[in-house]
Amino acid sequence: MPISDELLAIIVCPKCKSEFNYVKDRDRLNCDNCRLSFKIENGIPILLIDEAENY
Repeated sequence: MPISDELLAIIVCPKCKSEFNYVKDRDRLNCDNCRLSFKIENGIPILLIDEAENY
């Protein structure tokens, strides 16, 4: 399930507060500043730093 445009417009990286890049084909939110990737489950971004992956 894709993330809504409204939600994508207001959320930021929990670590550095930068905007995300939405990677549609992987259903992930990437922070280019921190180089962290956050997964999205059922349209809900999982913004826990401990669960993020480096990319």
